[in-house]
Amino acid sequence: MFTSIPARALWYVGPMQAELREERVEPTLADESRLVMLASALSRGTERLIASGLVPEAERERMRCPHQSGDFPFPVKYGYCAVAQVEEGAEELVGKRVFVLHPHQDRFNAKTAMLNLIPDDIPTPRATLAANMETALNAIWDSGMSAADRVTVVGGGLVGLLVTYLAARFPGADVTLVDVNPARAEMAERFGARFALPADAPKHRDVVFHTSASQPGLATAIHSTAPNGTVIELSWFGEKPLMVPLGGHFHAGRVKLVSSQVGTVSPGHASRGWTYSSRLQAALRLLRDERLDALLTETLPFPALPDAIPRLLAADAKGLVTLVEY
Repeated sequence: MFTSIPARALWYVGPMQAELREERVEPTLADESRLVMLASALSRGTERLIASGLVPEAERERMRCPHQSGDFPFPVKYGYCAVAQVEEGAEELVGKRVFVLHPHQDRFNAKTAMLNLIPDDIPTPRATLAANMETALNAIWDSGMSAADRVTVVGGGLVGLLVTYLAARFPGADVTLVDVNPARAEMAERFGARFALPADAPKHRDVVFHTSASQPGLATAIHSTAPNGTVIELSWFGEKPLMVPLGGHFHAGRVKLVSSQVGTVSPGHASRGWTYSSRLQAALRLLRDERLDALLTETLPFPALPDAIPRLLAADAKGLVTLVEY
């Protein structure tokens, strides 16, 4: 049985300020496992809001993540894209790699029931994408899209690209990624989709996913939708107010605007017995494609993470996913 040991964790301590703090990892309880972190991914969208201190007071309880410490706005220990190896716990898991929703920390305890075994054929870096793949999968479920649908994804960040990847796998689907950055065209093509700048976004789309977290992006999504089509809104705007164009085409075309939020399993699937655990296991299986490795655009060691936070979470940050190695 292990005793208490030291650990280091990333804490957000002020607007775009982070530091590593020393912690103690206590002996495990009967329902816990002790883990050593192998890699984690920085979730740019959510962690940018956290690091900026923009979580609305009314949403602070809902925004808490598993194993979070501290409270919003600061100081807070936050993160949820962790791949770790089990050091102590259930005999069948010891020595195995698992995905777990946990902040950036080199050693920690977690409820054994929250550990998700990673298939042997999925590399550790790619496995850090599981939480975002889960978000994309839930959005596909919420959309009700099917084969041969005309689909647009507005916003070529990580989640938008994963939605593009999944949508393009439907037989006969016509999928276009729309983004202000023409460099995203290469990634769209890699995943079997077309690319367009917002001014050239195709019209009359059956399903449009909006992931850009911007007012112009939402307007583009609405204007791209066919009459009686659906816009799936994945963006979370925090405290940012925005103007939504609900006149014109939205009203006359009876466009549906549907919120998709990973905190709840899509109702249609939940009613058929899907759980958070089975959804995450499905997301892990969907990572069996080496094309997804292109989403990991930077790697840095854990000790360098605090100083890099302002650059990595800036609104104009380059690249896609930052992988943190321990």
